[in-house]
Amino acid sequence: MSGRASSDTLAPPVPIEPGAERIVRRRHYGRWVAAALALALASAFAFSLWRNPNVNRHVVLAYLFAGPTLSGVLVTVELTVLAMGIGVIGAVILALMRLSHNPVLVAVALAYQWFFRGTPQLVQIIFWGFLGALYHNVIIGIPGTRIVFFSAPTSTLVGAFVAALLGLGLNEAAYASEIVRSGILSVHRGQVEAALAVGMTPRRTMRRIVLPQSMRVIIPPMGNETISMLKTTSLVSVISGHDLLTNLQNIYSQTFQVIPLLIVACIWYLFLTTILSVVQARIERRYSRGVATGRQRTRLRPHGIRGTRTSQ
Repeated sequence: MSGRASSDTLAPPVPIEPGAERIVRRRHYGRWVAAALALALASAFAFSLWRNPNVNRHVVLAYLFAGPTLSGVLVTVELTVLAMGIGVIGAVILALMRLSHNPVLVAVALAYQWFFRGTPQLVQIIFWGFLGALYHNVIIGIPGTRIVFFSAPTSTLVGAFVAALLGLGLNEAAYASEIVRSGILSVHRGQVEAALAVGMTPRRTMRRIVLPQSMRVIIPPMGNETISMLKTTSLVSVISGHDLLTNLQNIYSQTFQVIPLLIVACIWYLFLTTILSVVQARIERRYSRGVATGRQRTRLRPHGIRGTRTSQ
C-alpha cells in the first residue's frame, strides 16, 4: 500500500509537446498612452509653476519653517487630534444609542444626527465662536434658587480654540456614528449569541468580541475622516483660531504675498495628510491580518492567467 502511494506520488508529469501552446501577453497600449499624457500634463504644470515669477520661491522658503507657520501647524495638529477624539467617543455613544432597544435613546441619537448633519459645519463653527452673544454667562447652580456653584463669562470659557474644537468634534461625532454603527452591524449575530451563551455580559461582549472585529470595517472610512478633519480645521480661520491658515492669512494681509503663502499652506497640508495616510495603512494592515487583501489575492493568481493561450 505504501509502495503504491509512493510510486503515484513520484510519478513523472505528463510531457507536453513543445510548441503545442504558448502564452501571448496582452499589450495594453492605452495604458502607455494615458501614462504619457498624464506625465506630460504634470510636467507642463510643474514647469509653469517653476518659471512663474508670481510664485516667489524665496518667499515660500522664507516662510516654510517660520515661527508663525510652525505654531499654526501645531495648532492644526492639536485640533485634529482632539476633535477626532471627541468625534470618536461621541460616535461610539451615538452608535450604541441607535442600536439600543430604548426608543428614547434612539430618538435622541437621531435628533443629534439630524441637527449636526443638517446644518453646515462653517455655520456651527461661527455659532460656537459667538456663543457669548447668546449666553453672556455660564452659570451652574440650582434652578429656581439663588444658589450658584459656578459663574463665568461665556467669552472667557469658550475662546477661539474651544469654539473650534466644539464645532469640529461635535459635528464629526454625527458623521462618524454611522461608520461605527455599520462596523458593529458587520459582526455576525451568531458570535454575539455565542459570547452571551458562555456567560459574557453584553458590555464585555461589545468590548471584547464586537468592537475588535468591527475595527476592520471602521478603520478605512475613519482614516478618511481623520484626513478630512485635518483639512477642515482650515475653516476655523473665520473665528481666528490661530491654525495654519489663520496665521498665514495674517501674514499675507500685511505682505500681500498671497500665492506664496498659500503654497506654503498646501505643502504643509500635503505633508501632514501623507503622514496620516501612512499611519492609516499600517493600522489597516494590522486589523486585516488573516484576510486576503487585493494585493495578496493577485499574488495567489497562477502566472498563466494573465495572458491568453493560443494553440499552434
